[in-house]
Amino acid sequence: MSKFIEVTDEDFQTEVLDEDGLVLVEFWAVWCGPCRQMAPVLDDLSEEYAGKIKFVKVNVDEVTESVGMYSIMTVPTMMLFQGGNPMETLVGVQPKPRLQEVLDKYL
Repeated sequence: MSKFIEVTDEDFQTEVLDEDGLVLVEFWAVWCGPCRQMAPVLDDLSEEYAGKIKFVKVNVDEVTESVGMYSIMTVPTMMLFQGGNPMETLVGVQPKPRLQEVLDKYL
């Protein structure tokens, strides 16, 4: 069961930028094959890191303002925010151990 929160331009500020803790944002699209490939990995991580890291999804076809703000050109793109600041960006399909390494670095 995914722990992801779907975020829009209207609540990106509250759900991501105003958070004190860690927030992993996945910029994705319905039509994106690599995004579907990442889904089970990110679902696993959202359960594994529940209570430590907030997991958020941003549909690039619907949330244009936030996508433009961070110059997202490729999906999937995962950005890790801490205290509202982007700390790491990973583009494309990533192996689970690589994502764990990045997340663990900030915990």
